[in-house]
Amino acid sequence: MIDIHCHILNQVDDGPKTETASLAMAQQAEAEGFTDIIATPHHLKGDYFNLRPSVVEHVAELNSAIKDNDINITVHVGQEIRLHGEIIEGLKNGDLASLAGSRYALIEFPTQSIPVFTEQLFYDLQMAGYVPVIAHPERNFEIMENPERLYEFVSHGALAQLTWSSLDGKFGKKSKKSSEILLENQLVHFLATDAHDTTRRPLLHKEIEERLVKKIGANQVQELKDNAIKVLKNDIIVADDYTVPSQKRFFLF
Repeated sequence: MIDIHCHILNQVDDGPKTETASLAMAQQAEAEGFTDIIATPHHLKGDYFNLRPSVVEHVAELNSAIKDNDINITVHVGQEIRLHGEIIEGLKNGDLASLAGSRYALIEFPTQSIPVFTEQLFYDLQMAGYVPVIAHPERNFEIMENPERLYEFVSHGALAQLTWSSLDGKFGKKSKKSSEILLENQLVHFLATDAHDTTRRPLLHKEIEERLVKKIGANQVQELKDNAIKVLKNDIIVADDYTVPSQKRFFLF
């Protein structure tokens, strides 16, 4: 199983502070059934500044420590890129990292809104050969209020990543409801932990997955997991069967 969004690198953002804490996250990931993690440190969110060359170095160091400690996890290079106007240039010149070197780039919206230039930027990204993956849209206030906004992005070629713990109410009732609506309308293409540690925001997901299988079916859950594998292989992911969300609220959990 692959985790495409995880803050496992230490001393780079609001994730673990020590290598020991990073290794504890890797051990937790292994116990939860993960084999690969894409490290996605924040870039350009607040004071966090993690250019791709630095991420490559940190990932190499962590993989070495993981091997030394006999943990069966492989960490890959990525970033959680805060939405800004120079993303294409950064990806082209090597300052920014896509997910594991693939065509997929993890993009984070501001919490409160979606900037007006987003649609054009996403179009330009795709023309440059990249696929924008929207990080945790269920926690964006504009999408929570109007889930049809995510439909608009997906219908124009973007993909979306839901956080496992949002389904468990970790980020509040509104984001939980938003998660349910987005899943119901098949506007989610990945599930990821967005983990920052082993306790407050861990990689734990098994119990949530068991409940989710009962609600949306094993096939849909497996498809979400298979899409993460396609990222590592840089395979094409086809988004289909998605529908326009209504204001109806679905209570899966």
